[in-house]
Amino acid sequence: MRKPASMFDRDREWSMLVKFAADEQPGATLGVVSGRRRQGKSFLLESLCQELGGFYFSAQEATDAESLALIGKALTRYLDPAIPFTPSDWPMVIDALLRIGRDRPVPVVIDEFPYLVRANPALPSAIQGAYAPRRPERTTSRTRLLLCGSAMSFMGGLLSGNAPLRGRASLDLPVNTLDYRLAARFWELADPRLALLVHAVVGGTPAYRTEMIRYDAPRNPDDFDDWIVRAVLSPGSPMFLEARYLLAEEPDLRDGAIYHSVLSAIAEGNSGRGGIAGHVGRKSNELSHPLTVLEGAGLIARETDAFRANRTDFRISEPLLTFYHVMMRPFWPQLTRATATDRIWQRARQRFTGNVLGPHFERLCRDWTLHFAEDRFGGWPVQVTAGTVNDPTGRTTHQVDVAAVGHADDGKPPLLAIGEVKWGDIMGEGHLQRLRHIRDLIARGDRYDTSQTRLVCYSGSGFTEELSQARRRGEVDLVGLDDLYG
Repeated sequence: MRKPASMFDRDREWSMLVKFAADEQPGATLGVVSGRRRQGKSFLLESLCQELGGFYFSAQEATDAESLALIGKALTRYLDPAIPFTPSDWPMVIDALLRIGRDRPVPVVIDEFPYLVRANPALPSAIQGAYAPRRPERTTSRTRLLLCGSAMSFMGGLLSGNAPLRGRASLDLPVNTLDYRLAARFWELADPRLALLVHAVVGGTPAYRTEMIRYDAPRNPDDFDDWIVRAVLSPGSPMFLEARYLLAEEPDLRDGAIYHSVLSAIAEGNSGRGGIAGHVGRKSNELSHPLTVLEGAGLIARETDAFRANRTDFRISEPLLTFYHVMMRPFWPQLTRATATDRIWQRARQRFTGNVLGPHFERLCRDWTLHFAEDRFGGWPVQVTAGTVNDPTGRTTHQVDVAAVGHADDGKPPLLAIGEVKWGDIMGEGHLQRLRHIRDLIARGDRYDTSQTRLVCYSGSGFTEELSQARRRGEVDLVGLDDLYG
């Protein structure tokens, strides 16, 4: 079945949904679709139901009784029975949904499922009971029930551990943000530098361009500053409060102050647990819960240091949150008055370059190395992270921005490449010498095989002729913006 022409990308998600919904095998099946708001989940599911004649219901924040009445009215419109359907409980609704698939495979979507469970926590257990393996209502049905939600912490636990629906689902589909290359295509930005600047602010959430900014993209690099002021920093723009809403949408994030403080700490460069604790003013062991909740909500990611297994770093997953905490939160009273937005932006431009753009460029370099470099460094990386290398002789440590590790069936895994990332510097021979020294330090240990380790310089501003000559001699790999977006 062809994907709707108006749907950008999402080829993998669409094919998986079609395969699930059109499965001719007997027996009702269950699927879960999750992802943060504004990624296009509802558009995907509504399109699926339109193409296959399915039933789509979007729940609202309501009492249990009102929700039953609303889905009853929706089923009445869909089924057009002689007598309106007025369910008295959820088992009655679920059996009605199973009857929809008696004659053919039919997708049945319950969107915003967490709203219903918030009003009736026993609903997942009711679905579990209705989907008992030998229950006739299930075995004679080909209903393809899809539960969808944006509360990531809730949806992540729906099929895990001892949850009632664990083992019942045959589809668990996340709908993620667009990667940086797809985001550039979606925003129709052909200039790699401009594409990276925009991605550092709004990431890959589709609705930010379509519904919220209404296709207002910077026309060229010279228009970027004006675009920031009018589209993001203006109190009249829907993007102005979006970063705050991202936290408010997660039901497990009850104490907003601690979560905003943790995100602010990470955005300011405190990626380790100790640094975050110092910034927040809490003990390290008191941060386990907020860090776990933010990770479960998909707002931060946990990375293990490539060279120190006992060290964990945290990175913010959503670029808009980093931008908010670095550029907006410190100046919030002034921004809300909207009297000097352009002057605030110009005065804080250096913070954007150092605290937003630089770290974001490092992240994209790691993403490129993992997903797009393929075997450019002699093998396919299975892990790409940053790391810290001890230098006992110099009594110091060295930060490695990119460490690409390959797969090994036995023995030491190969360290395919180590790299340094600079956004605003033209990289030269000094950066290469530093990487050589770090490679020698790593080689003294026994964790990785460094016999074929490549040295890589990633730059957003270019390379000296001396470094280009070293590349021609095979001593270093150089990666620029054209490579990232090639």
